[in-house]
Amino acid sequence: MRPTPALAAGGRTVANLLSATEWMLPSPASQVHTISVFPSQSQSPTPRHEFAFSNLTTSLGKGGGKGVQVGSSRFHVVRDDLLHPLANGNKARKLDALLPLLRRHGATDIVTCGGCQSAHVAAVAVHCAEWGIRPHILLRGEQLDVPTGYNLISLMFGNVTYASRSVYAQRDEMLYEHATKVAGSNGTVMWADDIVGEDLVVDEDTTDGNCSRRVMIVKEGAGTVQALLGVMRLVDYLSGLTLFGQDEKVHIVVDSGTGTTAMGLALGAVCLGLQWRVTAVMLADTLERYRQQEKSLVSDFEKLYPGFFHGMVEIDTHGSLVQWVERFSPRRFGKVLDGEIAMCRQVAQQTGILLDPMYTLAAWEQAVDLCRRDSEVKVVMIHTGGTLGLFGLAQRYSPQFTTGEQS
Repeated sequence: MRPTPALAAGGRTVANLLSATEWMLPSPASQVHTISVFPSQSQSPTPRHEFAFSNLTTSLGKGGGKGVQVGSSRFHVVRDDLLHPLANGNKARKLDALLPLLRRHGATDIVTCGGCQSAHVAAVAVHCAEWGIRPHILLRGEQLDVPTGYNLISLMFGNVTYASRSVYAQRDEMLYEHATKVAGSNGTVMWADDIVGEDLVVDEDTTDGNCSRRVMIVKEGAGTVQALLGVMRLVDYLSGLTLFGQDEKVHIVVDSGTGTTAMGLALGAVCLGLQWRVTAVMLADTLERYRQQEKSLVSDFEKLYPGFFHGMVEIDTHGSLVQWVERFSPRRFGKVLDGEIAMCRQVAQQTGILLDPMYTLAAWEQAVDLCRRDSEVKVVMIHTGGTLGLFGLAQRYSPQFTTGEQS
């Protein structure tokens, strides 16, 4: 029997919470593609190319049937990379509830930071510009000779300042100092985390009479409780699709940087009463740090939305809501990157889906493995976007993109 969705004080459900939230994205909808996985017919496939793929959604939709192969398995891809032409994927999902909240608190400017090819800062720059908020971006390192990818998008939509690695190492101090400069003598500076922790019901007009600046600081990656809501909104949308159904066993796979997206997926499933599992491929930190982040987000979520989560799940994965796993191949450059790019090329040519070798490929490989091992569960990969990062990688490692095995 499916668990009952969580009820908070006053009988509110998570569905009530989501319906009462103001959103950045006009709709939670995302395309879902079905991928067929079957043994490769290549004479001597490498371990990485032992499988071939076909996008059944596009091939069958055009009256074809050649994508269906004997002995094939299937998994599904949530195409969040198609949410927005420039700023999509989990970066857009994490801003979905956060950006409207900050604007409702009168934000005139937002300050954030990231790497030179950060998808997060590009998403902040684009969506702030769309919402009439001035974005100020601190990028780690030096300005590129030829701006490409997310670096170019950040330069086009935001006010970019480059920070040395030594300065960037002290992120909080760097962000606050820059925000203070932006605010000027008459402005105010606030942290987005502090805004989220306050009463969410505020007046529309929160600016001072003299129109002084109200500068909000969003930490790297936007790993806040409010960012979880946008991801939970996605889970709510997916659970309403006939493709999955609320009573089906679903195994969600996602690549993980800060861990916020994985936690939003897991909390969404728990609070909506779904028997869905979440596996996150760790790409930026240790297992211990991811579990610490998980505990922190759960604690903050319970404080902000009491009653929605407590007692709703039996944690059987070593005390964790999310199953944190290592990627299939180590993250380093050289010959390993050659193989990863070749794999991305194969997937693009066979399915029309573009992956990046650092993040979404890791989730794709995990999804392939899971669907081959368990045919009773529907495996769903969340495509977290990041494809513009390919331009930055190609600029830095052009030989790996212009040579190598063709599928």
